[in-house]
Amino acid sequence: MMLRFVKGRPISAVTCDFLLWVTQELGKQGKKALLLIWDNASWHMSKQVISWIKWHNREAKMSGGVRILSCLLPKRSPWLNPIEPKWLHGKRAVMPAQGLLSAEELESRVCAYYGCPKLEPLAQPLS
Repeated sequence: MMLRFVKGRPISAVTCDFLLWVTQELGKQGKKALLLIWDNASWHMSKQVISWIKWHNREAKMSGGVRILSCLLPKRSPWLNPIEPKWLHGKRAVMPAQGLLSAEELESRVCAYYGCPKLEPLAQPLS
């Protein structure tokens, strides 16, 4: 599992930054393709993200990089999403019985639970 947090809302530009990071990391591992299964969140289906994926795949085909095969789940079908059970178990493991965690503490607990490095969060571009 590759995990990256975001400062602010997950908008289209941040999604493109995330996809670039993921494909670069997979390229370091010698992978050639990313099968991306995601829900119908607006930042997954935006024109900007769809255009970026098309551009990225053209570049990857020419340079031998990691290509992205994007598959959207049917609407209102979270049981088809293979990540949902992982999130449910993770949520139960990291959340205290009562009270709230700070963003920093939540991030630390999530990274520890999933065994992922704690990386600098992606940030929204400055307007």
